[in-house]
Amino acid sequence: GNLTRTPGPLVIDVTVIGSVKRRAVLARRGARAADAVFVSGAIGSAAAGLSQLRQFGPDAPINACIERYLRPEPRVRLGTLLGRNRAASACMDLSDGLAEGAHQLAAASGVGIAIDAGAVPIEPDARAWSERCGRDPVIDAVTGGDDYELMFTCRPRLGGRFRTVARQCGLTLTNVGVCTADGLVSLERDGRSEPMPRGYGHFR
Repeated sequence: GNLTRTPGPLVIDVTVIGSVKRRAVLARRGARAADAVFVSGAIGSAAAGLSQLRQFGPDAPINACIERYLRPEPRVRLGTLLGRNRAASACMDLSDGLAEGAHQLAAASGVGIAIDAGAVPIEPDARAWSERCGRDPVIDAVTGGDDYELMFTCRPRLGGRFRTVARQCGLTLTNVGVCTADGLVSLERDGRSEPMPRGYGHFR
């Protein structure tokens, strides 16, 4: 008989192969208790942009949040500087959100992570959008993803290396928390500790 093909979705598969010097590798493992946790730039804009596109569709007016979602800027230079200067004890990108990044980095390093909700750098437009929708801006920002900022940890004794990177990278680097020995991943705000929610999980 005749065989016919049923139209299906277009699948694009990309594989990237490269090399890196062993001592310049940035891995999720390596953080220790008392290491400071930093985030580059600000988060929440991409998630807010996606939310606006879902609500308004293709007629949504292009603004900073939508632009951030459609045209993310991976922090390649920052990653290169952190690896070259060996300033970070552990590092990962926040494509799946700060909350998911904190869980994954903590698990890989065998530590806990306490994130200060008040220190999380949230774009003002993203905060305003969450509040307009009646949602918690902090939870939206940490779980939203698609920011492509970096979260990394730094030993207290490597402050000089960190300051060198901070001067050269051209980005704001914010201390948002600390690694702990208790293995818990938490969000600290208003004097209370609450479990950090999970972000996007590819296999959940």
